[in-house]
Amino acid sequence: MIPSVEKPLEAVLELLGQRGVYTILRSLHSGSLRFGALQQVTTLPPRTLSLRLKELEEFGLISRTEYHEVPPRVDYALTSQGQALQPALEALAHWEEQLS
Repeated sequence: MIPSVEKPLEAVLELLGQRGVYTILRSLHSGSLRFGALQQVTTLPPRTLSLRLKELEEFGLISRTEYHEVPPRVDYALTSQGQALQPALEALAHWEEQLS
């Protein structure tokens, strides 16, 4: 759930403007991914990626599933709110294609 803020749209837009967030959300559209796969897609340093994932989780746009295995495994996936954001992200991707 989006944190209780006066202007939730502005908060989400500010989050989307951070480096890597758009790519993370677009990458998770096709299914859950592990941290390493997200790092390859975004090319973000591990610390930055970890911070972005925590912010997205706090906003309720992604979920984190931890499996108690050896070695430990964590999957990230879109929540229903994250899925609902996909049409807007697709529109942005289409707009970007038209710029080229």
